[in-house]
Amino acid sequence: MRNLRSAIVFLTRVPVRLRGEPSLTAAVPWFPVVGALVGAAVGGTAAGLMHLVPPFVAAAVAVLLGVLITGAFHEDGLADVADAFAGGWTREERIRILDDPLHGSYGVAALCGSIVIRVACIASLGFSPAAAFASIVAAHALGRAAAVALMATVPVARPDGLGAEYARMLTRGRAVTGVVAGITIAALATGWWAGPFVLAALAGAGAVAWLTMRKLGGVTGDVLGAAEQVVECMVLITATGIATRYGLWWR
Repeated sequence: MRNLRSAIVFLTRVPVRLRGEPSLTAAVPWFPVVGALVGAAVGGTAAGLMHLVPPFVAAAVAVLLGVLITGAFHEDGLADVADAFAGGWTREERIRILDDPLHGSYGVAALCGSIVIRVACIASLGFSPAAAFASIVAAHALGRAAAVALMATVPVARPDGLGAEYARMLTRGRAVTGVVAGITIAALATGWWAGPFVLAALAGAGAVAWLTMRKLGGVTGDVLGAAEQVVECMVLITATGIATRYGLWWR
């Protein structure tokens, strides 16, 4: 459980006590599990509020709760990547922009777009609070699993930074464990829906990997955050189509 606590400390703002220094590589396989826990909090809030207030209000509150729990950790990465990739003309300029803590127009637009998409998707699932809950759990778990997969399959863009440190120390076995954990959680939450969700996650993660190889030649911590956001949105978009036609396995 120490490694799970380490993952919680890294990915969220939840106050958890650790004894000694956390093991970076040992915590990585737990990233999808932490994602599922965050998704359960977000999904539970959305599903509960849908019985009390309009779906759009419930979705907005739930998404912002997730931002609060994670401290906008992944959203910050998405904004930085949007600024760097859209505003930098050379690799050196893009690296410099990634290091800048301030966000520009591209970053703000990407950040707002991510929030709007998630709120709209969750609100559209208001006819089935159970589907909203399960889809959100799956989206958060697969989002973190995608980040783990990129760490193991795409080279790092530079030798420094948390993303590079995690990628260098991560073994193939632990990466596979993390990815399998994310897919398993999605399957337990949604049943066969996990198949289309995984395809959507592969498409989102693949697009991020292709773009970052063109722009930077490898991944950074910000790119991993951007991948989580893209995959989370892709899964929720897919859920809006499936849930209108099919029911959950446990309903």
